[in-house]
Amino acid sequence: MRDRLILLPGWGLGVSPLEPLAAALRGLDEHLHVEIEPLPELETDDLNEWLDELDATLPDNVWLGGWSLGGMLAAELAARRGDRCCGLATFASNVCFVARSEWPSAMEQTDFDAFIAGCAADPDGTLKRFTLLCAQGSDDARALARQLKAGAPHGPSAGLIESLKLLETMDTRAALQAYRGPQLHLFGGRDALVPAEASTELLKLLPDIEVGLIEQASHAFILENPHGVAAAIQAFLHESGDD
Repeated sequence: MRDRLILLPGWGLGVSPLEPLAAALRGLDEHLHVEIEPLPELETDDLNEWLDELDATLPDNVWLGGWSLGGMLAAELAARRGDRCCGLATFASNVCFVARSEWPSAMEQTDFDAFIAGCAADPDGTLKRFTLLCAQGSDDARALARQLKAGAPHGPSAGLIESLKLLETMDTRAALQAYRGPQLHLFGGRDALVPAEASTELLKLLPDIEVGLIEQASHAFILENPHGVAAAIQAFLHESGDD
């Protein structure tokens, strides 16, 4: 099913940030079937349980893509599936969301600790602050943050803390190195959550994959510039697909 692309959303904001991108992709190629799959609502931070759930839910032999946490999960699932995955595309997805000695181009541990504590104490307030961070660097950050907040699920979502703990521990370097299919990874030059330097470090790690940096873009560049991102994805799919 090389004409089918499954997109996974990021943490906490539901599927709506990906909807304009999916619509833009469909507009570019009427033969491309684009679907957005909500993240599982699992009350566990065990990566294998998340991958088991996604592997059982998503069809085989499709392109996998995702934004932020969704992209990291797509990378791990692509590595698990191997030849059963057509290719991988991620957007604003670091290999490690939280910095560590061997991957410093990420969020500081102290900042993440404060974020997870805030989510436990005040999930609604934390989600609002998260939308502001996602939009930071955009030419109209306030409007973008409002758009992200308006589309977010209402009421408490199961597994918010567990998915944050998952995000804290994930390291997709081994998965990206193991997966032999085509890969595209796009980053935002003004991203407040994933440093732009991560794009350079990823290219050093895997010089044979496609890595792009959208200079004037926030973490939410999929919503900020869906048509530009869709054009990059379409070019990647056509270059990597069967002739």
